[in-house]
Amino acid sequence: MRYNLSEVIELIKDRRSIKPEAYTDRPVHREIIESILNSAIWAPSHGMTQPWRFKVFREGGLKTLAKGLETIYENTTPEDNFKQEKLDKLIARTESVSIIIAICMERDPKNHIPEVEEIEAVACSVQNMMLHCTAHGLGSFWSSPKLCYTEEMKEFLKLGPNDRCLGLFYIGYPANDWPRSHRKPIEYVCEWVEE
Repeated sequence: MRYNLSEVIELIKDRRSIKPEAYTDRPVHREIIESILNSAIWAPSHGMTQPWRFKVFREGGLKTLAKGLETIYENTTPEDNFKQEKLDKLIARTESVSIIIAICMERDPKNHIPEVEEIEAVACSVQNMMLHCTAHGLGSFWSSPKLCYTEEMKEFLKLGPNDRCLGLFYIGYPANDWPRSHRKPIEYVCEWVEE
């Protein structure tokens, strides 16, 4: 084998979504973020379109993001759906972490690849990021509030007309023990067709 398979499997099984509320205030250094993003770009991509794009918000950029999210939420949420606690939580997250990455997809301008496959490629890149975070002992959380899918969010992030924001990715050092999890056994989710 080319790699220690048991370590690879344990890394995959150990990956968790850890919400930003469970992070310490210890900053995540830029070099680590760059390393994580370098893992992201090695995701599979049909036609090598490499559609992933990342907008990294840190330091003063977090205040810019907070203001943008507040404006977008207020402008896109119907009055009967507006929840101040939801907005407060969104803003509080920008104040409690040192890094937030907007996960974006830049559409292949030739439209040779179906859009869904480009979205899938970006999702694979996020999995690479999550595994890299896990290896560093960092918590990560991919959040996709409805406002991410709005035209206002695209404008805020300066995305093209066919591009998309696919969510916000939070990274931080967990304050508590690494969470446990479980999955259904494979026989519940797999059907073998042999004839």
